[in-house]
Amino acid sequence: MTDTVISSATREVVIGFDRPFVMIGERINPTGRKLLAEEMKAGDFSRVEADALAQVAAGAHMLDVNAGIPLADEPALLTRAVELVQSITDVPLSIDSSIVDALEAAVAAYDGKPLINSVTGEEEVLERILPLVARHGAAVVAISNDETGISEDPDVRFEVAKKIVNRAADHGIPHSDIVVDPLVMPIGAMGTAGQQVFRLVRRLRDELQVNTTCGASNVSFGLPNRHVVTGTFLAMAISHGMTSAIMSPLHPEVKAAVQAADVLAGHDPNCAGWIKANRVPGAEDGRSSGRRAGGRRARASG
Repeated sequence: MTDTVISSATREVVIGFDRPFVMIGERINPTGRKLLAEEMKAGDFSRVEADALAQVAAGAHMLDVNAGIPLADEPALLTRAVELVQSITDVPLSIDSSIVDALEAAVAAYDGKPLINSVTGEEEVLERILPLVARHGAAVVAISNDETGISEDPDVRFEVAKKIVNRAADHGIPHSDIVVDPLVMPIGAMGTAGQQVFRLVRRLRDELQVNTTCGASNVSFGLPNRHVVTGTFLAMAISHGMTSAIMSPLHPEVKAAVQAADVLAGHDPNCAGWIKANRVPGAEDGRSSGRRAGGRRARASG
């Protein structure tokens, strides 16, 4: 089965079919966060630091770092953010930008094997991003859209992903270093969005044998009680083979859904991760209480 290895200077994270789901913290992103954007543009990275530490404390295995601010010096801002986050935590990073120069600068400053976010199926993007990925021995997020936009047909999106995998191979990049984003649309606007992703993730796993990720919060955009929708979506996506997501581990509903899905998918041997995260200090374990309950039922039925 396919393993995608991402590393910092001292820690390695493996995204894989038979491994625990990888939570990639989404918070270091000024898009839609006006205050963060203003602070970063002014050279104040205190919120970046706080967001990094909070997400790691909440269980993020990796962090996505984005500095996309209009009219700002994105190469300088992204490089500074990457260097700062590396200095305060040892989790591997996803370096996120649509600007090639920003990716070049930040990846050059990174100590380890990053996940570059991202490449699309557009010819110009392929020819600029794939050589960068190959040159740095990185892994890359492959977003399944091209010059025609985002298709509502999951089979079209599959063909775009297949094109990216094949073109990556021409640059010496193995399929294990491609993590495909099938593109999650808001379920409130497109009622079949979840079904499309589940179908596509299964094909990506079975036919291309690539790992997958997504921007999980997109699915619940505009909905009330949205974190329950996001968590349920992720649990269902895991059951279809999704192996990672850019998400927030700070929402208990989302994190618990991922942890429970790992248990039920067989990715948490002996439920060790679930028990560690949920055991009440000093409480008896569930197996003991289960035996007592079973015994009472047996006596009652007798």
